[in-house]
Amino acid sequence: MKPLLILDQHFRRLEELFRPSAFDGLRDICDVRGGLNWPMPRETVLELLPEAAFYVAAKPELSSGEVGTAANLRAVIEVSGAFREGLDYAACFARGIEVLSCSPGFRESVAEMTLALILAGARGVVEEHEAFRRGEERWLDECEGRDFTLRGRTIGFIGYGQIARETHRLLMPFAPRVMAHDPFVPDAGRDVEMTDLDTLVRRCRVVVVAAVPSEETRGLLSARLVDALPPGALVVVVSRAWCVDFPALVTAAGAGRIRLATDVYPEEPLDRNDPIRRADNVILSPHRAAAVPGGRHPIGDMILEDVSAILEGRVERSLKSADPSTVDGLVAAQSGMRRMANT
Repeated sequence: MKPLLILDQHFRRLEELFRPSAFDGLRDICDVRGGLNWPMPRETVLELLPEAAFYVAAKPELSSGEVGTAANLRAVIEVSGAFREGLDYAACFARGIEVLSCSPGFRESVAEMTLALILAGARGVVEEHEAFRRGEERWLDECEGRDFTLRGRTIGFIGYGQIARETHRLLMPFAPRVMAHDPFVPDAGRDVEMTDLDTLVRRCRVVVVAAVPSEETRGLLSARLVDALPPGALVVVVSRAWCVDFPALVTAAGAGRIRLATDVYPEEPLDRNDPIRRADNVILSPHRAAAVPGGRHPIGDMILEDVSAILEGRVERSLKSADPSTVDGLVAAQSGMRRMANT
C-alpha cells in the first residue's frame, strides 16, 4: 500500500508547483489526496491525518493534540515559502516529524530577476527607455556618473543564502569582487569576503538585500547604513522590505544619492498614491521575482525528491529543514510582517 500524502497547496495552483512529470512521479510513490485548486476542508485534513505519512500545505496548521493523532506522519511540507504560525513545531520535533519549507525552490527564478534588476540599474535601461518615450533619448551617451559596468565591480550581499549564492553564480562572467554579510554563514568560501555591514555598504557599488526575514534581520540595512552608501550605489531588494529601512532608501534615491531597484514593499499591494511610484532613480517590480511560467516548478521537483528520500531512508534534503534553534524567530518575523509596517 502506498503511503498517504495530503496535498492542500491552495493558494498555490497545482500546475504552479508541479510539472506533469513530477506530479505523476509523486502519485507513483504516494496515495495523493487533494491537489485541487481550492482549499481542502479542515475536517477532511483531520480525517486523513491519522493515516497520512506526509502533509503538504500552503499553510500547515496542526496543534500539539492533532500532531499526537498523526501516528504515521513523517514530514510536514509548507509550500508558501516560509515557516509560519499555526503549526506546533515543538510537537513535531518531539515526535521526530520533519518540517520542511519550499523556500529553496525559488532560488533560480529569484536569482534571475535579481540579475535583471542589477543590470537594469547599472546600465540605465529603465531611464533610457523612459527618455525615449519623452523624445529625450541620449544616443551613444555613456551617461558618465550614472551608469557603470559590472565587470570587476565590488558587489555586496546582505544575506548569503540560496538566492544570494545563485545570483553570485550568475554574476561570475562579470568577474566581480563579492563581499557578504550573514551572521549565520561564517565562511562562504574563498570567492566571498565575509565582512561587517559597515564595511560592506562603504565599499560596494551594488548592494543586494537577500537576507531571510527573521527577528535578527529586521531593519538590517538601517538609515545610518543607507547614509553610508557611496554616491551612485545601487541597492537591490529582493527578500523582504522587513530587512531594510525602506523610507530611508526611497529618500536617498529621490535625492539622487543612490539608485534603488526593489521587488518588495512595506505594504503590498502598493497604494496607488504611494510617492515611490513617482520617485526618481528607482526601478519597481510588483513582487514577481519568482512569478514566471515554470518558475516554481523546482518546488514540485524538490517535494518529489525529498518524499522519495524519506521513504528510502536517505538523509539528504532539497527542501529547507526547520531548525529547532532558529524556527521560532523565523515564525515571529512572518507574524510581525503581517502586523507592522516596514515589511
